Amino acid sequence: MSACAPPHTQQPHPPHDPAPTRRRFPVAGADLSAAVAVFLIALPLSLGIALATGAPLQAGLVAAAVGGIVVGRLGGCPLQVSGPAAGLTVVTADLIHRYGWRATCGITVLAGLAQLGLGCLRVARGALAVSPAVVHGMLAGIGITIAVAQLHIVLGGNPDSSVLANVRQLPAQLAGLHPAAVSMSALTLALLLAWPRLPGRAGRLLRRVPAALVAVTGAAATAALTGLSLPRVELPSWHSHALAGLPEGPVLGLVAAVLTTTLVCSVQSLLGAVAVDKLVAARTGPQSRIGRSDLDRELLGQGAANIVSGALGGLPIAGVAVRSTANVKSGAVSRNSTMTHGVLVVVAALLMVPVLEEIPLASLAALVMAVGIQMVSLHHIRTVTRHREVPVYAVTTLGVVVLGVLQGVFLGVAVAVAVALHRLARTRITHHEKEGVHHVRVRGQLTFLAVPRLSRTLHLVPQGARAVVELDGSFMDHAAYESLQDWRSSHTARGGTAELSGRRDGVRTAGQAPATECRCRPWTPWRNHQACFAAAAAPAGQGPGRELARGISSFQRNTAPLVREELARLAREGQRPSQLFLTCADSRLVTSMITASGPGDLFVVRNVGNLVPPPGEEHGDDSVAAAIEYAVDALGVRSITVCGHSGCGAMQALLASGAGQGDGTPLQRWLRHGLPSLARTAGDQPGRPRLAGREPTDAVELLCLTNVIQQLAHLRAHGPVARALAEGALELHGMYFHVGEAQAYLLAGTEEEAVFEDVAGGIGGGEGAHEAVRATSGRQV
Repeated sequence: MSACAPPHTQQPHPPHDPAPTRRRFPVAGADLSAAVAVFLIALPLSLGIALATGAPLQAGLVAAAVGGIVVGRLGGCPLQVSGPAAGLTVVTADLIHRYGWRATCGITVLAGLAQLGLGCLRVARGALAVSPAVVHGMLAGIGITIAVAQLHIVLGGNPDSSVLANVRQLPAQLAGLHPAAVSMSALTLALLLAWPRLPGRAGRLLRRVPAALVAVTGAAATAALTGLSLPRVELPSWHSHALAGLPEGPVLGLVAAVLTTTLVCSVQSLLGAVAVDKLVAARTGPQSRIGRSDLDRELLGQGAANIVSGALGGLPIAGVAVRSTANVKSGAVSRNSTMTHGVLVVVAALLMVPVLEEIPLASLAALVMAVGIQMVSLHHIRTVTRHREVPVYAVTTLGVVVLGVLQGVFLGVAVAVAVALHRLARTRITHHEKEGVHHVRVRGQLTFLAVPRLSRTLHLVPQGARAVVELDGSFMDHAAYESLQDWRSSHTARGGTAELSGRRDGVRTAGQAPATECRCRPWTPWRNHQACFAAAAAPAGQGPGRELARGISSFQRNTAPLVREELARLAREGQRPSQLFLTCADSRLVTSMITASGPGDLFVVRNVGNLVPPPGEEHGDDSVAAAIEYAVDALGVRSITVCGHSGCGAMQALLASGAGQGDGTPLQRWLRHGLPSLARTAGDQPGRPRLAGREPTDAVELLCLTNVIQQLAHLRAHGPVARALAEGALELHGMYFHVGEAQAYLLAGTEEEAVFEDVAGGIGGGEGAHEAVRATSGRQV
């Protein structure tokens, strides 16, 4: 039988594209409500962005409608909402100032054609290679430019095209305030800030109305009722609407203009699509059948939309974070929500002109100024600071503000490359002798640039001496590997010994292990660990015990030489852990792995369900209390961490049968200590714990999180803990480890609003996760 079906054979629908069913109404209810929410946000923002660029105000409505309909239909990210974006404001304003409005529309068309070409070449993923510090810096620079320019309109004046000129003219503008404009701007900003913070049940209902719509509507209504005289929105007749024209000017200038527009539109849209994927993945409840974004298709959709928008006299189009976030959080399940929002914009542009013309320009300026200020994100600044990329961020931001978007991005990319090369070339090589052993330590990436220094240092080791080379880095190129191996062979041939520790990229500290030995490298990430012994079937009568013996043998061969010196020191000095780590006995929870800790770092107590029996309770367990007393009074630990985990069998047993009621078995008696946690989850109580960015997925996860908080409360009841807390010598911390995601969360907030925060990426290279617990000093619940 042929692998290809005959032409008349009907192919089944793919799983992600269910067979169409007949509906009375083609748009799902969730999509319709999401479209209305996005439309209410897009309408004032589109007018405000058009005002900020100096384009005809209806150009913002054209771009919003085209972005919703065209990108919504053709794009590769169905839930991303496209339209006029604040990130394009500076670029568009500069183009209008230089070439005029009709030529700017022509440049938008050319940029769309360029995006189509890039999409056909399938290079969309390449845009993600741009350093996040460059992208954040670009957005911050654009935000500063927008805010400074719109501040003049807020004060009742007119901005200049240059940021520096706007800053110089600000004192004179402050001296000549326009009271009506300032009052409407202040009212708009007050509503923007206050509306999302309305308290109580009524506040939760009112907050469903977008703050931007409330702010602009409130300002317009106030201006109309008080009869204030100030500039308002003017929407010329669509019969006189200007369409695209051929751009005229220096060829290099036009090429740079098209390149800048293409770059900003594409990068912002592609990064927005990736962000929308994360929002969709984190959404709880029934998920839509939408997979991950097709970035090349998204680029093609953005290109088609820019061609249509430019040809119809609209602003350049890109994916917009605010509207996309609202679309996802409003429960949209398909691209119909984006397209419906575009249709609603068309209806408003045709039928709501008298209403729109009541909006004060100062109110729109205040709205866009607030958007510009929000583009300078403190979260982004903290992120680039943590990853030591502040120079890249600062140079990009200043370059965009002073020179322009394209020049600022080029400067940022150049600095990012320079920083990367500096880190790659920065290698510290030291040599010292201790008790007759010569130690050579290499810190950083070992490349051909460091080979001369490595060679000089290795030749300081005398012939016949014992040498230990410690490689503390994640990369070694072929030149460095050859140099190190040649020296090792030469040194060994002359009667010396050379031990390599912390092997990297092919450097081995021992010979090739037999097939029956564990091949997992010590002190490095590992995966599919059970496959280590799969190569050789266990002989008859040799089951798991033999596998354990092979694992011990592997430790003696590979790991023991690396830790022998440290364990000898601990044997001499005794243990001095700084933390007590109390966690579950679940075999999937490897404490040393998830905390990147070594011998002597943690004093670990494990039991079923990570429970802490309150003192004096009947059927209590003195072993846990004894460990707590010993850790606090004898060892002097400075913190105690209670760590729960996903899929905990003890919590499942509590939920299933209320285990622990009655005497029953030893396990049932032990689980009685989890009953307060179970009671704490009963009913719709306020302050239920949640994970950062989402609610617990099910009752088991909710109980696992609640149990961590409850066991911390039990800890405080123990005398040694209470005394140490009163003296300020002890901190308590909560932790949750999601096994399936390999993700750790740390407890923060208050008992009424307990949040387990994601600590991924929050620790610099080489730092253990147990340092993250110390980093949350003071976050006691």
